[in-house]
Amino acid sequence: MGQGEELKTRSEPKVEIQERGEIFFFYRPKVNKEEAHSADDVQRLYIVLQPESGERVVEEKQAPDSGKEGAKREAANSTDNGGNINSSNEKGTEGGHGSEAINIEKQPLLRFIVMGRKSLPDPSKKSQPYWGFVEMVTTRIEDVKTALEGEEYDTATRGHRRQSSARALGEGVYRILRHASGRKMHTHLIYKLEFPPEGESSEPQESLNVEREGSFVIQIKNPDQHCTSQFRGIQKKRRAAFPANLQGQLGKLKFAPADPPDFLNYEGCEFLLISASDDIDEELGLELKTEGEAAEADCSDLIKTFGETATTAPLLRGTWA
Repeated sequence: MGQGEELKTRSEPKVEIQERGEIFFFYRPKVNKEEAHSADDVQRLYIVLQPESGERVVEEKQAPDSGKEGAKREAANSTDNGGNINSSNEKGTEGGHGSEAINIEKQPLLRFIVMGRKSLPDPSKKSQPYWGFVEMVTTRIEDVKTALEGEEYDTATRGHRRQSSARALGEGVYRILRHASGRKMHTHLIYKLEFPPEGESSEPQESLNVEREGSFVIQIKNPDQHCTSQFRGIQKKRRAAFPANLQGQLGKLKFAPADPPDFLNYEGCEFLLISASDDIDEELGLELKTEGEAAEADCSDLIKTFGETATTAPLLRGTWA
């Protein structure tokens, strides 16, 4: 599918594209549920962003030895006497820190994001913010595949538990952009779906507010500022430790635009999404186009990239699974 293209349909409002790429949506059923049949059965909603180009080819990301990214590398390089991977080293409890330059046109970069309310913001409630955070940043596709897999484990109080694998919910293209409105500049995350194909059922997508296209104001939470709001956020030790150049742009603000998008390249980065519109052209004078003329399974980059790790019935047929 690729990153698609954007067409400017009018001169106003003033928008500047910061980043282009592909967006993938997944959900996971609740513990001990084999399938989800409604939003009440959903444990998590995930978003995976894969930037592919932008106003800057080279972005700044966390150091590869920090956060879950570093823990997974350490675990992969550590084996027991039988030659098996020893996962005891995989702590992954700290936020992303440090710095590494990455060329997003030449190297894969994947941001694995968790939405706190298990859905995208409701388009009809444009002033209601939804909190989310970057769970993992990685250059390894296998790390995302592992995060999407199911698992079985035992607990002291509830006994044996089974967590089902994630379900592929949607695939499309996205942009992060600056929008000059009045005196203030803010940033948007906009997207348009290619899968499920138009004309298919879309019950799980509608239940989780994943519309055919959407526009959200995105604000980065300052990890150094205490927020007395409804969003408790993640534990302090899991929050991102941005390098000085990024942290300096936040200053004493509690929330700031995602400018540059590099903020999202740090595990533990917390943000707010606020619904702006479900009609990108009307709001921003932009039309997003996906690259696929016919949305068929063999055209899906999600399936090509992640294989059968995630069940694809919601993605291809728009049905619960």
